[in-house]
Amino acid sequence: MSDHYDALETRDPAQREHDLMARLPGLVARAIEGAPALAEHLAGVAPQQVASREALAALPVLRKSALLERQQVGRAAGRDATGGFMTLRGGQARRVFASPGPIYEPESARPDYWRFARALYAAGFRTGDLVHNCFAYHFTPAGSMMETAAHALQCTVFPGGTGNTEQQVRTMHELRAQGYTGTPSFLKLLLEKADELGVRLPSLTKALVSGEAFPPSLCAWLREHGVEGYQAYGSADVGMVAYETPARDGLVLSEDVILEIVRPGTGDPLPEGEVGEVVVTAFNPDYPLIRFATGDLSAILPGASPCGRTNRRIRGWLGRADQTTKVRGMFVHPGQVAEVARRHPEVRRARLVVSDSASGDAMTLHVEVDGAAQGLAERIAASARDVTKLRADVLLVAAGSLPNDGKVIEDARSYQ
Repeated sequence: MSDHYDALETRDPAQREHDLMARLPGLVARAIEGAPALAEHLAGVAPQQVASREALAALPVLRKSALLERQQVGRAAGRDATGGFMTLRGGQARRVFASPGPIYEPESARPDYWRFARALYAAGFRTGDLVHNCFAYHFTPAGSMMETAAHALQCTVFPGGTGNTEQQVRTMHELRAQGYTGTPSFLKLLLEKADELGVRLPSLTKALVSGEAFPPSLCAWLREHGVEGYQAYGSADVGMVAYETPARDGLVLSEDVILEIVRPGTGDPLPEGEVGEVVVTAFNPDYPLIRFATGDLSAILPGASPCGRTNRRIRGWLGRADQTTKVRGMFVHPGQVAEVARRHPEVRRARLVVSDSASGDAMTLHVEVDGAAQGLAERIAASARDVTKLRADVLLVAAGSLPNDGKVIEDARSYQ
């Protein structure tokens, strides 16, 4: 039995990149022709010219906050449930889900619509397994994400949903479930409840978890209790983005996404290894979100996975990119810090630190530069004042000295 879901996972990286770029113009064309809200967002874009990462990076980023606002405007104008972001018509959407906001997401009849089957396979799920699915089945698409993926592998699914831990445990025992899907913390609760009840679950040996952090300590705890857990990363907007493999070395990207890591507050791609915001273009013809900014932080790992899969990898979830904070009664955004840096070619990276002072909030802009030209700090301070309408001290530091953690704004104030 193959260790890989299909041959796509072991393609030559150059061939994969060629295939993705060849598909990209068609996705952009479908978005513009079939989704009026995306046609407005991408006004003036010639689809046939979007055939490279450089061309993709020139397109505007679609942030979650903007998606929410534009959906609301579109629905008020009489468009579909997504406000004109889907290409489906009539009864082609089998379900519509709601994420916090609310943002509405469609689901069509395409098999494995959310593309999680690949992640399940990497976690050891196989045809004939009974999967106990503890993701919610109402409002959000999480339950359907795992169920449709399990069906693509010809697994049987028990729709456990959330809550009712004692009943969940007894059902797992009686049905002899082989696998679990849900959040890692809920699986821990179920295994603790099983111990409390004296119920053995010897058949339960694997899990695909998502929706929250999965630290190594919890992974080890599950293993001690007989369950090998793997994590997947995705969102209700773009489906599965990346997944863990038996190599336990980062998360391998889905074969149907183009992922960029950009400087928070901008759409500017960062080099490999730098922490930034995850921006995803998913090849979903029904809901073709292009350059969707997830608001999550991560970084590209160098090289290929030891498991034999050749796609790029990310470090996993490293926090949130929206570091907007209020200083002296005014909001300061990561995009404003990026704008200050953009005005000065000498700046390699900038980090705004907000701290306490005797007179209230204090801002210090730490700036990496290759060489400190005379008067540079003063010029940067003037730009910061112009952009934020607040005064900031400027501290010039050596290139490479700022932490590589994706933070553009650090709130170091005490709230005790």
